Amino acid sequence: MKNIAGLMKQASQMQAKMAEVQARVEAMEVEGQSGAGMVRITLSGKGEVRRVKLDPKLADPNELEMLEDLIVSAHADAKRKLDAMLGDEMSKATGGIDLPAGLKLPF
Repeated sequence: MKNIAGLMKQASQMQAKMAEVQARVEAMEVEGQSGAGMVRITLSGKGEVRRVKLDPKLADPNELEMLEDLIVSAHADAKRKLDAMLGDEMSKATGGIDLPAGLKLPF
């Protein structure tokens, strides 16, 4: 019975850590950029676009296709950075224990 009680205590501690991680993640913001910083996108910790900043030089109607490509690229950059930050936070919360493939916490 001691093992079960110990496991329950560990599970409770892990749940508390996960709640802390979720709160930190929700408060995070990460910025991605492309075109040497001419396009910047800020994502929330959940991957939602919060802000888009465009260099005024890109407002040329003849360059809309390039601008669209730069926005997609900046979003991809921000998403890569966010995924790395989330991986670090999860590793801290789980004490370095690898979670099974496909299991994404806290979401």
